[in-house]
Amino acid sequence: MMRNAFFGWHVVGAAFVIAVFAWGIGFYGPPIFLKTLHATRGWPVSLVSAAITAHFLLGAVVVANLAALHRRFGLARVTQAGAVLTALGLLGWAFASQPWQLFLATPFSATGWALTSGAALNAMVSPWFHRRRPAALGMAFNGASLGGVVFSPLWVALIAALGFGGAALLVAAIVTVAVWLLAARYLRQTPALLGLAPDGEAAPSPSNPARPAAAAAAAHPLASPWRDRRFLTLAGAATLGLFAQIGLVAHLFSLLAPRLGEAGAGLTMGAATACAIAGRSIVARLMPPGTDRRSVAAANVGLQAAGSLVLLFAGPSVPMLLLGCGLFGLGLGNVTSLPPLIAQAEFRPADVGRVVALVTAISQAGYAFAPAAFGLLREPFLATLMPGPGPAPLVFLAAFVTQVAAACVVLAGRRVRGRVLVAPG
Repeated sequence: MMRNAFFGWHVVGAAFVIAVFAWGIGFYGPPIFLKTLHATRGWPVSLVSAAITAHFLLGAVVVANLAALHRRFGLARVTQAGAVLTALGLLGWAFASQPWQLFLATPFSATGWALTSGAALNAMVSPWFHRRRPAALGMAFNGASLGGVVFSPLWVALIAALGFGGAALLVAAIVTVAVWLLAARYLRQTPALLGLAPDGEAAPSPSNPARPAAAAAAAHPLASPWRDRRFLTLAGAATLGLFAQIGLVAHLFSLLAPRLGEAGAGLTMGAATACAIAGRSIVARLMPPGTDRRSVAAANVGLQAAGSLVLLFAGPSVPMLLLGCGLFGLGLGNVTSLPPLIAQAEFRPADVGRVVALVTAISQAGYAFAPAAFGLLREPFLATLMPGPGPAPLVFLAAFVTQVAAACVVLAGRRVRGRVLVAPG
């Protein structure tokens, strides 16, 4: 991660650790919180699911303004604020004594999540890399997957040992100190301040300016996102893919626990996110220059659809449940890391940051409703429409259909004005 002492790889390392905390708390935490609050306080699954929806929906509003926050306050300060707000939101979830108090905690947890997750990681890493951006972003986003590997079973163990409040206090203190120090050390620097160009090359001189890759430089300008087929299909596919992913992840722990036990369900979710690390690493290493990144994205979400289908027909079979979680997990990480790489391939460098921020905000606003929507599918009056021996088959059917739709939408954007858009060399 620190190749050739190029400072950009140190930034990737810092982003990796920040991602571990961001996803471990803001993404993989809510499914555990849902099960804990339902079991210990008797609060309805649908109500806690609605709070999780509010968490993601409010985060989308912040993400839409993330670039402006970075310009005004700086990347390091915004990230440090994200750590503090994450900690405050976590404590609000843990110490809520009435269900309505969850909705007082969500603005804090949502803002903390937005300031330290997907678009924020892209802002940390992208200025330092162009040719090596797939590998650099892949490494940084692997921290998100490791967050699931570590935190899914860790939350279960900490809550069992310390209670929800004690576990939240411990994690809140650690995330605040760790992210604050990393941001201060690594996120205040820029390539220009160190006299470097992206990928560790010498800073360009006026007589030898840096040139973007030919494919990106020749791309059509983004005049209006809402009329641009590239943007609409990218945003639509990301929204559908993440809707299915987050809806399923939000409920997966509580769906698996009756069959595998709480410890087994936590370990299974951790193993699924370990598969995500493998899946993202394979894509980062084996995606050569010139690859059609939309085809890679379609294959990735298709793999997740296969996992959902296995879960749908798994019934009481533990091996089938594990196989389904593994297939779903292999594509888990690439759903978040591939859209910025598609944007890099298809849009001018000047438009990429805007595209990534808008796609992230739109997809998060869409997938914010997934936990509540999938929670409704678990209500008894709907579950009777598709009875089966396994847990909540309607949830897995909904995930499968949405993932297939995401694959179709991302492929629909491959041709623009008769020309196939491919990644730059």
